[in-house]
Amino acid sequence: MEQTSVSAPAFGLIIIGDEILSGKRADKHLPKVIELLSARGLSLAWVRCIGDDRQRITAALRDAFAGNDIVFSCGGIGATPDDHTRQCAAAALGTELALHPEARDLIEQRMKDLALERGETYDPDRPDNVHRFNMGVFPQGARIIANPYNKIPGFSCDGPGGGTVHFVPGFPVMAWPMIESLLDGPYAHLHRRGAWQEHSVVVKGAMEASLTPLMETIERDHPVKVFSLPSVDHPEHGRHIELGVKGDPESVALAFVAMLDGLRQFGAELGPEMVR
Repeated sequence: MEQTSVSAPAFGLIIIGDEILSGKRADKHLPKVIELLSARGLSLAWVRCIGDDRQRITAALRDAFAGNDIVFSCGGIGATPDDHTRQCAAAALGTELALHPEARDLIEQRMKDLALERGETYDPDRPDNVHRFNMGVFPQGARIIANPYNKIPGFSCDGPGGGTVHFVPGFPVMAWPMIESLLDGPYAHLHRRGAWQEHSVVVKGAMEASLTPLMETIERDHPVKVFSLPSVDHPEHGRHIELGVKGDPESVALAFVAMLDGLRQFGAELGPEMVR
């Protein structure tokens, strides 16, 4: 259980692909995005995993554009029949698709590089080369996300509600550096390294319901988030709750003292403390 009261930039993640839901491939994006955000003092607010279904993808993107979150969307931006994300993004925004001129140049350069590597002459009219330009067909008004792996770009779009969705490939080797470049580029000002802390304590044998009034009091009196992580079969602590607060270090210090006082008044049996 986690209660929220501190305003902070909200990051969301959309993972697209039948292969994830069928179990043919294990998702790696969720733990990596959590890692990338955490390294910058940020956190993930929500995640949605969707199959290759145009109606569902469009609905999820429409929700993302209508909100005011920063969203990363992984997968489905290729040009094969099972890739629907570009088309769904346009539908969600109510706009048309068009070949992005910068994307066209990047894709063409990639094809020239491939031809050179193979010792071939680049033929722009060859059907497979013409088809590759579809990977640069984005919703009108989209911005390019550079792809350091193979030059084939992703794209970003802003919604009418203030939400921004950044579309990257499903391949981790491409997606992760692209997401990292966004976090360290346009969102660098949101980093909270050294300005965000978690302090928690193990409360043995407790029930969340009995601790809820204390949690509510701490959030009411201090500008922090309170969190509780129950465990029923821990090999060392047995049934317990990890109860803590997170926020800026100064507020966390004051809130944690108040939390310990409340737990001692409650007669709780306390275990080790953890600071992250």
